[in-house]
Amino acid sequence: MVGGGLTSFIGPVHRKAAGIDGEIELVCGAFSIIPGESKATGEALYLDPSRVYETYPEMFEAEKKMPPEKRIDFVSVVTPNHVHYGPSKMALESGFHVIVEKPISFNLDEAKSLQKLVAKTGLVLGLTHTYTGYPLVKEAKAMVAAGKFGKIRKVYVEYPQGWLSTLLEGTGNMQASWRTDPKQSGMGGAIGDIGTHAANLAEYIIGSEITEICALLNTVVKGRLLDDDSSMLLKFANGATGVLLATQVAAGEENNLNIRVYGEKGGLEWKQEDPNTMILKWLGRPKEIIRAGQAYLTDDAKRFTRTPAGHPEGYLEAFANIYREFTKAVRDHKPGKKFNLAKYDIPGVDDGVRGMTFVQTAVKSSGSTRKWTKLK
Repeated sequence: MVGGGLTSFIGPVHRKAAGIDGEIELVCGAFSIIPGESKATGEALYLDPSRVYETYPEMFEAEKKMPPEKRIDFVSVVTPNHVHYGPSKMALESGFHVIVEKPISFNLDEAKSLQKLVAKTGLVLGLTHTYTGYPLVKEAKAMVAAGKFGKIRKVYVEYPQGWLSTLLEGTGNMQASWRTDPKQSGMGGAIGDIGTHAANLAEYIIGSEITEICALLNTVVKGRLLDDDSSMLLKFANGATGVLLATQVAAGEENNLNIRVYGEKGGLEWKQEDPNTMILKWLGRPKEIIRAGQAYLTDDAKRFTRTPAGHPEGYLEAFANIYREFTKAVRDHKPGKKFNLAKYDIPGVDDGVRGMTFVQTAVKSSGSTRKWTKLK
């Protein structure tokens, strides 16, 4: 692991999710740039002190010299945005597979560089767009693909949060500080942090890419350096249109990611805060409620369900589903053989490039007087 020290938010989430299936053992790490924190993290995790490193270059140099049965199989990169590219690039160049937090990099050029490196090395790179790991998101995708709703016409996807309704970064809050700092987060604030999740979820479920954006990005809280609020119109390759909202200044909201998809015959509604429930809406007949863990679901949803019906299943399990499929991909990978990550149904480097393209296009659109900006 690179990043994920004792003061990290997302590092422990990754470790818990990776450990759920007993398929992954954390054996080494460069956990923090804060002096002493990497060592302290290693001690807290009961790691071999000789495999707890102060820097990730030191870690890769030491690990690749170890015998195959001992050295790491892959690296998990859980740093702030501006430190995604460096360790991912070095890991691939050192012969190690990579799973990395989103967004994949600090900017689009870095994302494209990683895309080329994955193609060159043939190694596996997974991206933790976590919300695609939920069973009912898999069900939604399968229903759309099977034509249950007819031709898709409209998509509404929202990700309202309220935690940045005040200048929290001015209080010393570490999570707020780096996420609102353009030197660490990149050109996008809320649009990069949560807007990419919303865009990815919409594209994933309807199976079609966003082609054009008409965006408005705001900085609501005085003194903030990046956007904390955004709304936009979308056009999709399949002819559907959509609306995307991503804001971190909706006071009182927690993580209310939700999506509504409508076709000729009906539609669906899913909310991350109640992930085991999905509402189906039909033209000319009553609504239906479907639940995770039930026998009537598709095999896609069943494969990613972990608990019996009625038992809460959520964020960590969705995260674990990404890790489980990534692990399968790593096990199946054969050096020198062409590898297709799509069969494992997890986000990869191409999704990362699209995410960075989305951020760049949204920023460009917001600053333009043109109504629509093509997402190239």
